[in-house]
Amino acid sequence: MVFFGSGAFAVPALETLIRRDDVELVGVVTPPDRSAGRSGALIAVPVAAAARTAGLPLLQVDRVRSSEAVDVIRRLAPDLGVLADFGQLIPQAILDLPRFGILNVHPSLLPRHRGASPIPATILAADALAGVSIMQMDAGLDTGPILAAVDWPLNGTEDTPELESRAAHEAADLLDHVVTSVLAGHGSGTPQAPLGITMTRTLNREAGRLDPRLPAAELERRVRAFRPWPGTFVEIPQLRLGIREAAVGQAQPGDVPGVVVADGAGIALSTVDGRLSLTVVQPAGRWPMSGAAFRRGHPAVVGAAVVPVVVSVDGAE
Repeated sequence: MVFFGSGAFAVPALETLIRRDDVELVGVVTPPDRSAGRSGALIAVPVAAAARTAGLPLLQVDRVRSSEAVDVIRRLAPDLGVLADFGQLIPQAILDLPRFGILNVHPSLLPRHRGASPIPATILAADALAGVSIMQMDAGLDTGPILAAVDWPLNGTEDTPELESRAAHEAADLLDHVVTSVLAGHGSGTPQAPLGITMTRTLNREAGRLDPRLPAAELERRVRAFRPWPGTFVEIPQLRLGIREAAVGQAQPGDVPGVVVADGAGIALSTVDGRLSLTVVQPAGRWPMSGAAFRRGHPAVVGAAVVPVVVSVDGAE
């Protein structure tokens, strides 16, 4: 077997495969170690670190589509591949190598939330259920037939790290059963439904800017969905204020959307339909603190208008 993975979501799946007596992991494909911080020290992605700890053969590539990467994987002669949280499209030349194909472990209930950021998308959409799906990969983006899926209810308070951790362990358990089924010759799967398809995209830092023209409940979901990356923030004159925790509150007479208002001892952002209480904030270059503590140090924040979201002529933020 060859395993393709990068982030923390994939590590429990890899560990499940390591424990199987009927699987030999002949290669783990990950991105290269990257330099981080002022020291420039090289940091391995979570899957690479787990593979090194287990003493597994590691293939670190910038582009899995390169002829060199394809040739190396071809020489490994895998019978089966598993992909989880890899971040690159697998070319047809690699998809065709394993006789059992390549399984994709995806943290959503496909075809809902295909693409790069399914876990934040689940929170943003206020979905009642979260889940993981295992599909047989094809040339499309998360379009292959579904071999198995599992779901569980959400209570509306989850953030991305919490939901990712639950999904990772649910996926690892499900993968264990699916691999047994595939190796026994039961790997055809069920085509994905043509309805209910949603696509997600890679998140950038600007996605975390809170827009007071949106409902307070939607902004609160963004705070949870974009934790820890890209984070959420508002800009007030001469200061970017990160929002670490928030809660929905009712509008009060005189509230103007886009203005920071007093909220008990703390502060809130007035929105189009209510208030977003800024319960834990983080000024640029400072440690997180309560909204009340920030207000005590910056009393002029009350009444400040946040920098508006810039909208281009085509409607893109």
